[in-house]
Amino acid sequence: MAKRQIILDTETTGIDPKAGHRIIEIGCVELVNRRLTGNNFHVYINPQRDIEEEAIDVHGITNEFLRGKPFFHQVAQEFLDYIEGAELVIHNAPFDVGFMDHEFAMLNQGFPATDDVCDVLDTLVMARNLHPGQKNSLDALCRRYDIDNSKRTLHGALLDSEILSDVYLAMTGGQKKLNLAQQAGGTQQTGTGGIRRLAADRPALRVLHASEEEEMAHSERMEIVNKACGQSLWQQ
Repeated sequence: MAKRQIILDTETTGIDPKAGHRIIEIGCVELVNRRLTGNNFHVYINPQRDIEEEAIDVHGITNEFLRGKPFFHQVAQEFLDYIEGAELVIHNAPFDVGFMDHEFAMLNQGFPATDDVCDVLDTLVMARNLHPGQKNSLDALCRRYDIDNSKRTLHGALLDSEILSDVYLAMTGGQKKLNLAQQAGGTQQTGTGGIRRLAADRPALRVLHASEEEEMAHSERMEIVNKACGQSLWQQ
């Protein structure tokens, strides 16, 4: 059965829905069986209130820009239909889900709570388990997994969802390919299939020991492999 996941992010007028803050942008990227489908969901929303200056500094969305954009009640059903039955993948999920549930509840139309219609996976919790004691912001994870986030000068719901999809796949994919010949620095031999013997009078090989940083990176990679496919043979 195909597994459908929605990588989701929101931008808001402030940090606390209980203080009357609202969602102003929703961005979603769809994965089916770990493949991007292009069936994304993206909308800007008029919050019917002012955005805090601190929030504008984060995402760059202004009150003027949102004038004329739809209200949440105009997109609520379409949004719910899009996410229903999927697993939501969110970085710091309580923040986004809290805002979503608040918006649905304000409509007084019997909309369900998010976790009644979707499973929710929090990639921040996942990252903290994989990398305890380290920074696990989205930017930090991009650096750790060598993911290009150079376009992320400001937060944006759709862009952040696209970046999080790359981070999530990297965190859960393990090693995709072993190309030992190339990693060893040599070229792959073809044709003879024989054993290549080194000359007896060859100079002594230089031994290079891994640095502490390299050993830590190797341990992190092995942890990802083990979580994805069970204990690897070379660690048994």
